[in-house]
Amino acid sequence: MKKQGSLLVALMIVLVGVLSGCGADKNNDEAKAAAEGNSGGNAGKEITLKVGAAAVPHAEILEFIKPKLKEEGVNLEIVTLDDEGQLNPALQEKQIDANYFQHVPYLDSIKEEKGYDFAVTAKVHVEPIGFYSEKLKSKEELPDGAKIGIPNNPSNEYRALVLLQQQGLIKLKDGLTTYEATPKDIAENPHNLEFVEADSATLPRALPDLDGAIINTNIVLESGIDPKSALFREDANSPYANVIVVRSGDENRDEIKKLDEALTSPDVKKFIEDKYGVAVVPAF
Repeated sequence: MKKQGSLLVALMIVLVGVLSGCGADKNNDEAKAAAEGNSGGNAGKEITLKVGAAAVPHAEILEFIKPKLKEEGVNLEIVTLDDEGQLNPALQEKQIDANYFQHVPYLDSIKEEKGYDFAVTAKVHVEPIGFYSEKLKSKEELPDGAKIGIPNNPSNEYRALVLLQQQGLIKLKDGLTTYEATPKDIAENPHNLEFVEADSATLPRALPDLDGAIINTNIVLESGIDPKSALFREDANSPYANVIVVRSGDENRDEIKKLDEALTSPDVKKFIEDKYGVAVVPAF
């Protein structure tokens, strides 16, 4: 009887071991299947997308869409540089996957100069360029011979002069079609305005020495100037929409498409309007 009891115990131990082994195998198989389902090949693998941007408002808008992209498997890494002029070289050298800081006229001028093979994938917003002054309260107070600061890069210099022309303060030569002009291209200057050409980023600091300056809105925001204080500005029909730029051939990358979709969503439109008001206008 004792021998039969021992045999029964031994059989039970073997049976428990077999069943435990089957359960372990099943658990291992389920864990493996779950892991494979999460990885989903490349479909479920998180992809890091590096986007170079100006600090304001571009990087702030990108920060807003980070959680949305995270849900879609894209880890958005935002790269800001002290010198925004280096964002195109960084794209060319594959240090970043895309950049978001420039408008098409600027891009066209730099592509021609540097020979970049870039493509635009989305228009996001317009930053209406405006005229700011610490001395004047209205355009009508602008004296003859006033010193006016304007950006010295080709596309924004033309943009500033066109704004002054729209306000009836100067008249440019006919036939300017390349988005480039300097004060030498002014045909009529009835108020004898004196133009100070300077790097865009220095214009806010130069305001005390000027009667006024035409300043890009992102620089206005970065400098803490109230964009509503502009005496006059571009309207929303400006051709200077800020765009997403990639290397040609990358337009169809899935993560780039997800970036473009997120940046042109109704949520982003509301975010821009609520946060920036007149300073930044959605372009979609």
